[in-house]
Amino acid sequence: MSKKNERDEILVPIDFTEQSLIALGQSYNLAKEYNAELVLLYVIDDGNMLPTFMSGKLQTEMKKNIQKKLDNLATDIEKKTGVKVDTMIAKGKPYEKIIEVAEMLGAIMIIMGHNSRKKLSIRFIGSNALRVVREANCPVITIKGKHHREGCKNIVLPLDLTKETKDKVRHAISVAKLGIYQAAIRVVSVLQSSDEFIVNKLTRQLEQVKNYIQQQGIECTAEIIKTVKGEDSPAQCIIDYANKVEGDLLIIMTQQEANFTRMFIGSTAQEVVNNSEIPVLSIIPQMRKYKPLVR
Repeated sequence: MSKKNERDEILVPIDFTEQSLIALGQSYNLAKEYNAELVLLYVIDDGNMLPTFMSGKLQTEMKKNIQKKLDNLATDIEKKTGVKVDTMIAKGKPYEKIIEVAEMLGAIMIIMGHNSRKKLSIRFIGSNALRVVREANCPVITIKGKHHREGCKNIVLPLDLTKETKDKVRHAISVAKLGIYQAAIRVVSVLQSSDEFIVNKLTRQLEQVKNYIQQQGIECTAEIIKTVKGEDSPAQCIIDYANKVEGDLLIIMTQQEANFTRMFIGSTAQEVVNNSEIPVLSIIPQMRKYKPLVR
C-alpha cells in the first residue's frame, strides 16, 4: 500500500472484538486533531491452525468477508465522524505485522486494545499489545478499560530521576495542548527511599517540572508518593494515584532495562500497561525514526 497523500496516519489494529472496537472509538478525536487518516489493520494470525486447514477457496472467502466487514466499518466511521479511513489485511504474527505496517506507513501513532494475560511473568512480554509497545518505533496507546470519559481532563505523568524526564514532559505538554483536550497534567513520583539526598533532589525536580509546565499555560500539580519496598509496587502506586485524580491518560516511557533482550521492558512500565484501566501512552526514549507528536 502506497501513501496517497501527505496526511499523517494513525494505525488501529482491529479484530472486531469488543476491546479493539473500544480502542477504535478512542481514535476518532485524535485523528481529527492531527488531521490524520485512520488505517484499520486486520491481521490473519498464521499461528492459528484453522486457516491452515482451509482450502484455498475457503481462505479466499474468509478474506472477502473480513474485507467486507472492514469496509462497512470504515464507511460507518467516515459518515459519523468525517475522519478518512483506509483498511488493510495482512497475514502473519499479529505483533510483527502491526509493527511492520506502522513503519511502512510512517504512522504517527498506534492505538490498540489490550487484554492483559494475568498468568504471564511480570517481566515477560507475551501479548501482542506488549510486544508492540516494546518494539514499535512510534508512540503506542493501549486501551484496556471498558469505560472512558469523553475528552481528556487529566494527564498523569509519572517521573523519576532518569535522563528521559525532559522527553516525558515534552510529550505530556504536546498532548495537553491539543485543542480537543486542554488537559491538566498531574505529575507523580513514587519514592521508596528515605535517603535525604534523593528526597531533596526529587522534590526539586518535581517543583522545576511543575513550574515549567505552568509557564506553558497548563494547569499542573506535583506529588510524591512515599511507599515501602515490599508493599505496593511503584506501578500499582501510579495506577492508584491515576484513579484517585480521575486520570484520562497515563504517559510512560518504556526504556529497556540494562542487560535484557528485546523480549523485555521495564517491569514498572509493563505492570502499568497490563493493569491500568486508564489508557496508557507508551513512548520509547530517543526513538529512532518516527514523526513526533509535538506540533
